[in-house]
Amino acid sequence: MPNLNSTINLDFKKFFRWWLRELDFLVPKKIRQLVSEKEGFIIVRPEGNQLALTYVHSASDGEYAANQPEASAANGQAEPVAVLERNASGIEQYKALLAKDERLAKADLILRLTEQEAIQKELALPVAVKENLFQVVAYELDRYTPFKAEQVYFAVKPLEGENEPGQIRVMLVLTPKETLDVLYEDIKAMGMSPLFVDYEASPNDLEQLYDSYNLLPEGLREKTANAPRLIYTALIAAVFLLLGAVLVMPVLFEYQTVNALQKKIDAIEKDAKGVKALQKEIDAMIDETRQLIAEKSAAPAVVDMLNTLSALMKDDTWLTYAQYSDGHLQIQGQSPAASTLIGVLEDSELFANARFVSPVTQDKTSGRERFQITVDVTPTLTVAPVSMQLKSGGASGQVK
Repeated sequence: MPNLNSTINLDFKKFFRWWLRELDFLVPKKIRQLVSEKEGFIIVRPEGNQLALTYVHSASDGEYAANQPEASAANGQAEPVAVLERNASGIEQYKALLAKDERLAKADLILRLTEQEAIQKELALPVAVKENLFQVVAYELDRYTPFKAEQVYFAVKPLEGENEPGQIRVMLVLTPKETLDVLYEDIKAMGMSPLFVDYEASPNDLEQLYDSYNLLPEGLREKTANAPRLIYTALIAAVFLLLGAVLVMPVLFEYQTVNALQKKIDAIEKDAKGVKALQKEIDAMIDETRQLIAEKSAAPAVVDMLNTLSALMKDDTWLTYAQYSDGHLQIQGQSPAASTLIGVLEDSELFANARFVSPVTQDKTSGRERFQITVDVTPTLTVAPVSMQLKSGGASGQVK
């Protein structure tokens, strides 16, 4: 069952990146090629002393998608290319492949490590470390793995899905520095320049590279030019502006028409506003009158309740205290038979639900039973709050 009390985190940056990627389909392919010739991916996977090359078609390749409807929408369709030796013969073989297949020169290259070169682990960390995730994991790396931070290249990435309260789930991927350095030197010798390095058990989504992790250190990463990215963003923004104009202009014309009609209506309603104001005043006076009548009807004289109570009490019973509040009357006094008072009060139309609120005790001086009774006053005869202290030989009262 979903937790309705969980906090919803809105990632606006992620939303806008998704939105721009969706607009990418509106830009013609020829214009995209003018900005960047990169298309598709080459996955380089180490297999002992060899490198297995696989070409992955980009999902944005319209011509390929039309001819290959079974292609994956997430990472395209994988196509094995070659298996190269990690020596001089492999370098010559790769050069021959570049000369024969122009797709390889336009594709981004990704080095994908296997279980022999990298490991992965899921961590549960306090949510407070989210802003400094990399530094915290680097400091505590020897607790989570057999390695120290200076022995490995590692990457951390928050995982999506439900988390425990106050915690986040994080994926940790690492590889020994020596292993990755040797691999990097081998592929560099062949003329390859990897865009990033990931792990085959948790590969990056090739259509959402902005959310990818990279095991390659900053000093070895390929430098990307900002100019093509700015031009590409400007083209997408221009397409969006044109699309927005198509959507907004009809609304603007409708707004102008409605505005003109509203001015005519305002002229007609000018006199009607005075009538509405008078009607509001009349309604307010009627409501106040009704409230006054209701209050007067709901609160009869306190004397009526006291008269009824005096009529019900016999001469041998006398009261020392009476208090009325919120529809409840509490009385204290002495009587030869206090238990009979419950029935007497219940028989009255004014009182209901009579009950003792404390045990009945015997007064040794007078011989009578001391009692304390609470009784409900019926709503139709509700009275204003009152408190009265009664004494033998006289009575005094105070209204609260």
